[in-house]
Amino acid sequence: MTYDAERKMQFLFALRSRGLTDSRVLNAMEKVDRGAFVRGIFAERAYDDMPLPIACGQTISQPSVVGLMTQALDVRPRDKVLEIGTGSGYQAAILSHLARRVYTVDRHKRLVREARLVFESLGLNNVTAFAADGSHGLPEQAPFDRILVTAAAEDPPGPLLAELRVGGIMVLPVGQSDTVQSLIKVTRHETGFDYQELRPVRFVPLLEGLGQDG
Repeated sequence: MTYDAERKMQFLFALRSRGLTDSRVLNAMEKVDRGAFVRGIFAERAYDDMPLPIACGQTISQPSVVGLMTQALDVRPRDKVLEIGTGSGYQAAILSHLARRVYTVDRHKRLVREARLVFESLGLNNVTAFAADGSHGLPEQAPFDRILVTAAAEDPPGPLLAELRVGGIMVLPVGQSDTVQSLIKVTRHETGFDYQELRPVRFVPLLEGLGQDG
């Protein structure tokens, strides 16, 4: 299905109507065809503002939530960004248009393999995807200017806070259940961390270890 002009206009209008105002983020989301990341029977719904199932029991997030999380992250063109939870690769693809370098980690090897193929087909050369336990971050590439977590933890994980550069920002869902979660913006200062609650959200839980898929 082609990402035609009318559908693109409706898609961007839906994002704006839900509070997305950052022109850089809107431009990045206009460039990334969500249809490239949705397969099978759900492909018809690729441009609806709703989460959709993908492989390994995961979901591709609602576009307006992707946009608002990206907007809160405030990515600068020279930033090195870490994403925890590659999923379909859609969020990392958007970040690739905003940052100098994007590292993305997922516990499911199958999702990482599939996302790499999409990144390659879209010519996104500044994204590197790893199969790894995201709860530990990616210490060998730390520190990061920005960290985005697309799975919910009870609290911001200590290893991720440690990998955030002073002056850096992390955006993540926090909550003890899959029904009550808040999107949190964490800013690291010389003397500690500042926490700002943004909005209620619903994400899959952040799990330790690698998935059992091949």
